[in-house]
Amino acid sequence: MQTFGLVVVGILAIVFLVLVAKTLYTVRTYTAGVVERFGKFNRIVQPGLHTLWPFAESVYFVDLQVKQAQFQVETKTRDNVFVQIPVSVQYQILSDKIYDAFYKLSQPQKQIESFVFNSILGHVPKLSLDETFEQQSGISVAVKTELDTIMSGFGYNILTALVTDIIPDSKVKDAMNDINAAQRAQVAAQARGEADKILKVKQAEAEAESKALQGKGIAAERQAIIDGLRASIENFRESVPGATPSDVMALVLLTQYFDTLKDIGTKSGNNTVFLPNNPGAANDFMTQILAGLKGSMNAGSGAGGLGLPVVNPAAPPVVPVQS
Repeated sequence: MQTFGLVVVGILAIVFLVLVAKTLYTVRTYTAGVVERFGKFNRIVQPGLHTLWPFAESVYFVDLQVKQAQFQVETKTRDNVFVQIPVSVQYQILSDKIYDAFYKLSQPQKQIESFVFNSILGHVPKLSLDETFEQQSGISVAVKTELDTIMSGFGYNILTALVTDIIPDSKVKDAMNDINAAQRAQVAAQARGEADKILKVKQAEAEAESKALQGKGIAAERQAIIDGLRASIENFRESVPGATPSDVMALVLLTQYFDTLKDIGTKSGNNTVFLPNNPGAANDFMTQILAGLKGSMNAGSGAGGLGLPVVNPAAPPVVPVQS
């Protein structure tokens, strides 16, 4: 009898534990419980400890956390380019529409995928490839708006629907890169051409300015020579009464001639200089120089208003030199 009593007590304990297990349950945070009684919806319970009617009620848990679904949509643009468009959708069950979310949709991700495909195929074929890239954010907004409108009736809130990328065919991508590289090369060539043009213009301007300055310098030098000769002639005429302009010019030319001989003799590399050795050589030189100048007096301009040709002291008469 004692053994029979122990068995009964054990059975009762097991039954009690089963009843407790069937009666008590907990609902976690960010989770809701859908309770059915004999297969019929009865109530929705919030997080915490709850009880059930043993063998009459059952509970199903609904996750209220944000979930993410990723899809890959292939479509064609208006200019007949096939592209792959990855779409990332974040969604969540609305806390006030748990009943609709639990009972109306059996596979919510499949439903969302269908609506995403429908939305993408309704927008991208109207755009060219370039417009598709430019309006990527606009496509995301359109997909989210359509999904939110449809899925809210099923108890789902669409948080974001992001078009994360637009992937054309590899050949199309290579062609786009080639076009871009060619355009950049063209712009670079134009920039280099403009730079070369500017450089040549600046060089020409610099050369013209340099020649202008050089011309001004030569003109100033010649003017200084004329002024010096004029002053020398005037001083000589005042110092030597009865001297004519021809006498003054002869003396200047003879002085230049001897200065030239001196320069030739002092330069390195000159070995022999042939000079006349008769006493009247200087007079002969002066006579020959004046005779040569008289032939060009009519073509030359007067020096100091005296009717004499201008002679550049820097260009002495030529003397035969043997090196």
